[in-house]
Amino acid sequence: MSVWLFWAVAAALAALVASVLIAAMRRSSDKDTGSDADLGVYRDQLAEVERDLQRGTIGPDEAARLRAEIGKRVLDADRARHAAETRPAAAVSKSVLVALILAITLPGALAAYWVLGAPGYPDMALEARLADLDARIAGRRSQEAELQGIGRVRDAALDDRLAAELAGISDPETLRRRFRTAFEAGQRQEAVRVQERLLAVLGDAATSADHANLALALVAEADGYVSPEAEAALRRSLQADMSNELARYLVGEMFVQGGRFDRAFQFWRPLAEGGNPAAPWTASIRERIGTVAELAGLRYAPPAAASAPGPSSADMAAAGEMSPEDRQAMIEGMVARLSDRLATEGGSVEDWNRLIRSLTVLERLPEAQKIYDEAKAKFQGRPAELSFLRQAAVESGLNP
Repeated sequence: MSVWLFWAVAAALAALVASVLIAAMRRSSDKDTGSDADLGVYRDQLAEVERDLQRGTIGPDEAARLRAEIGKRVLDADRARHAAETRPAAAVSKSVLVALILAITLPGALAAYWVLGAPGYPDMALEARLADLDARIAGRRSQEAELQGIGRVRDAALDDRLAAELAGISDPETLRRRFRTAFEAGQRQEAVRVQERLLAVLGDAATSADHANLALALVAEADGYVSPEAEAALRRSLQADMSNELARYLVGEMFVQGGRFDRAFQFWRPLAEGGNPAAPWTASIRERIGTVAELAGLRYAPPAAASAPGPSSADMAAAGEMSPEDRQAMIEGMVARLSDRLATEGGSVEDWNRLIRSLTVLERLPEAQKIYDEAKAKFQGRPAELSFLRQAAVESGLNP
């Protein structure tokens, strides 16, 4: 649709709306001036009554009653006519309203669109819009440019020191341990350099998880931004294992950031419906995938998140009737049961996180620290889960 055709259609619609409003006002005006016509009708009725009386079709009493009834109507109509004549400003006010209608629907609508709309924006089909989004994703800022933009420029001296240290390390397991240590400690730049060294040492033997961990470190370093460098690592990860959940999650994040919600939905839906429930990204995906699907123009009912084990409704009702001492004992009992279950059966990272925070609330910090140390050993080699646990430890005042 050309620009001129668009404006022509918009003007025609505005004129149509104005004509409907003005026609409604005219109908109202016609009702106000209908008293003259009513008076003519009543005069004819009075004449008809006199003719019927002369012909003898009605008696004097009936004629008197009809004259009184018609006379009452004549008086009402005459009062209405005089009232309209004493309001000369009414016609003026209606003219003002017509002018206001025209001013609002035509230039007013134009002004509103100029401010709120996108005048001059070219018509673009869906395929062209998606191609434009893909081009923007391909041309987005590099890792270094993003770090500069957020004020987190890499330390050149640290890079030089790490390059010298890592050059002498060729054992993959040593590098993997150092990566986990640096990532858990929040040393993002070091984690990136260590993982790059690991991939250089492994070469073609690098696993999907190794490439995904590099992408994770890059994303964490850039405060969640998925850079082209992180995308390259994710591509290599998915080429090795298309089912890698961390890589699929981060690829979905990249498409969300770029506005390709349809592609993000494709990567996230399998994780929302059948992903590892213990993975920290699964809850995030389930919480957001409904919005992503809506933005992609898709009808989708996200699966209900699996509820974490906790007190039942009966437990909650019972707690409300307990004394403070009994309530505290009940809470400690539930914490003890959760601790025993994790010790014997294991559990998800969310269960460990909940136990750490519960012990902190109960002011049992030494025990919370012990549980946190056990959880770190439990999830060794899984940076995403370790980062989730470390956040709980920091917020709880523990030693991460």
